[in-house]
Amino acid sequence: MLDPHAALPFAAAVHSLARPALRLTWDSRQASPEVAFVALPGEKMHGNRFVEAALAAGAPFVLTDLDVERAVRVPDAQEALFAWARHERAKNALVVGITGSAGKTTAKSYVAAALDAQFMPVFNTPPAIACFLIECGASFRPLVVEMGIDRVGEMAELVDLVRPDVGVITTIGATHLEALGTVDNVAFEKGHILRDVAGQPIRSFVGAQAAAYFPGVDTYGFGGATLAGQELEVTAEGASFTYAGQAVSLPHAATVQAEAAVLGLALAQGAGIALNEAAGRMAAVQVPGGRYRVHPGRYTVIDDAYNASPIAVTAALDALSGFPGRRVSVLGRMLELGDTERALHAEVGEHARAKADVTYGVGAFATELGERAYRTVPELLAALTADTKDGDVILVKASRGISWTLERRAAEGVGLDTVVGALLAGR
Repeated sequence: MLDPHAALPFAAAVHSLARPALRLTWDSRQASPEVAFVALPGEKMHGNRFVEAALAAGAPFVLTDLDVERAVRVPDAQEALFAWARHERAKNALVVGITGSAGKTTAKSYVAAALDAQFMPVFNTPPAIACFLIECGASFRPLVVEMGIDRVGEMAELVDLVRPDVGVITTIGATHLEALGTVDNVAFEKGHILRDVAGQPIRSFVGAQAAAYFPGVDTYGFGGATLAGQELEVTAEGASFTYAGQAVSLPHAATVQAEAAVLGLALAQGAGIALNEAAGRMAAVQVPGGRYRVHPGRYTVIDDAYNASPIAVTAALDALSGFPGRRVSVLGRMLELGDTERALHAEVGEHARAKADVTYGVGAFATELGERAYRTVPELLAALTADTKDGDVILVKASRGISWTLERRAAEGVGLDTVVGALLAGR
């Protein structure tokens, strides 16, 4: 329980009617008799505007600078939230931070399973991470935190908040270039996760793909990695390999998932966890929807539509090429690529043509991404469903927010996840 009357790591005036809560939220719509509300500043409005709504919903307390009933009153709610998060995180013996241009959620899922850890949900903004640390920091179980960035300086801020004992970088590639500028800058910014707040190295691992950016740091994966799995075999049914003599089988997985499992086993081994137990838990991992989730059936749908970057799309296409049957790629625009976006879309499209038998593209760079190009998702979907055959394997991947048209994106909010839904419904 989160007791506002207990010792807090910040100065606060606690209202006498404030009650303990099970969870925290900065979204007043989620406030309830068990969920307290934190009134944070937003891009368009301050959370203070929703304090009364949270109280009306029964919030046990509200963290705010307002003098209201059940208030935990502080000068700055965001600073108080982060101070509280650092205080609770310090009670945990093992916190793993994971970042990368692609594969963060996959790595988080497998590492958490291997360590039997508590882990961040999909939403991984600084306030979400802070709430997670407050709610789970005192747990006897390890914590796994996904740490994504999209601007200069953000990783240093997250390291100050999370203070990971182990830092992991999965991959380095062209992501968020509008803000970060170059791939070298991406590596530099993400590299902050490999050091503590004083700039000293911590226990660190990087995926083999990112090794060139971080010389001297232990790598994980296969082949020449420092921590390497052996005898990797990837089929339509999944991936299998061995690590330190332990056999591992991952249903519906590809190389990316197998690499994440190697990382999980290496961390489990370092934590003194039996490898057979770690391998058993990883075999049952279900990644969140939209992140390389394979749906077998009359035809197979690979739902990878949550997000996309050149390195992530390339990896998904490589996995697609290993399936039997007619291989179909359905690709949409990758966002935040800056001035190089057309060239990067063309490179991905060339890779798609090499790995898939049929290539579809939709949106602003449809012709670069596929031989069959469509302006809108409905037009694409009509053509795709008419052409789909039994035995096909269909990969669907794009950045979130790709919609019917650019002008209607905000109003309609329709992305390639609707294509996945229609394909699954049509089986």
